[in-house]
Amino acid sequence: MEPIRSLEQLKKHAKDLPSSVVSVVRADEVETLTAVKEAVEGGMIECILIGPEDGIRKAAREADFDISNIRIVNAADDKDSAAIGVELVRSGEAHVLMKGLVATSTFLKAVLNKEHGLRGKGLLSHVAAFDVPSYPKLLVITDAAMNIAPTTEQKKEMLENAIIVSRALGIEVPKCTFVCAKEVPYEKMPCTMEAAEMQKMADAGEFGNILFDGPLALDLAVSPVAVKIKKIESKVAGDADVVLLPDIEAANVLYKGLIFLAGSELGAVVMGAKNPIVLTSRADSAESKLCSLVLSGVVAAYQGR
Repeated sequence: MEPIRSLEQLKKHAKDLPSSVVSVVRADEVETLTAVKEAVEGGMIECILIGPEDGIRKAAREADFDISNIRIVNAADDKDSAAIGVELVRSGEAHVLMKGLVATSTFLKAVLNKEHGLRGKGLLSHVAAFDVPSYPKLLVITDAAMNIAPTTEQKKEMLENAIIVSRALGIEVPKCTFVCAKEVPYEKMPCTMEAAEMQKMADAGEFGNILFDGPLALDLAVSPVAVKIKKIESKVAGDADVVLLPDIEAANVLYKGLIFLAGSELGAVVMGAKNPIVLTSRADSAESKLCSLVLSGVVAAYQGR
């Protein structure tokens, strides 16, 4: 498989795969159903819609989405909808879980339920694949949404989750980095020391077959020009596939800067559960919501569902 270098290529790839089934929790929302409609009608996913049936049908009419051949599971409220959505994934009837109108806290409580949830062995983390107009391939960043101030061990798990996404995108040997403000370890900047520790882990093979160089400043991670000017020798610098950020603040600033200043689109997925999870923001564009659905389905197919 050739590496997927754009979101358009991602959508084309999804059409060539057996469709993943997405369990949509509280599907009685026009914005959610608009994204689901495009993915379903484009042959990229299949879906099961969960929530108040009258509300789902009303939202579908407003979205001009023909759901006559789509399964609807009636559920009165957030709690029941989330529990049913999770159970459909647990049972194998669906492969991806998507948050709709349901409250995030209720949704994640059902996901993390020790007896009936989708809790995996690892850490839940948010992984976004950005299509940046000025970058020649998709740029995977983590974690702009889930982990506020992760420990070094949690950062290791976050990077492992991002590596799975990059491999689902066809990148056999992902080029990974930990972006900090400096490219050398400096005791007064703790994240640079963590990056140096993760470099040791990578050198010891703890992340499998990847290339890792950290710490790197952002310009050195993505700009061949900066690499040439600063005379840096690295197999990762200037050509990173995966960028790990120090904390949610740094990641969120980069995430929103890429969207609102650089005109980027993205697909995002929450990893670390037994199945991929779609957890979009109301501020995400329709295209990003669509690409998040598609990316999650592609990851599910890669993981063997």
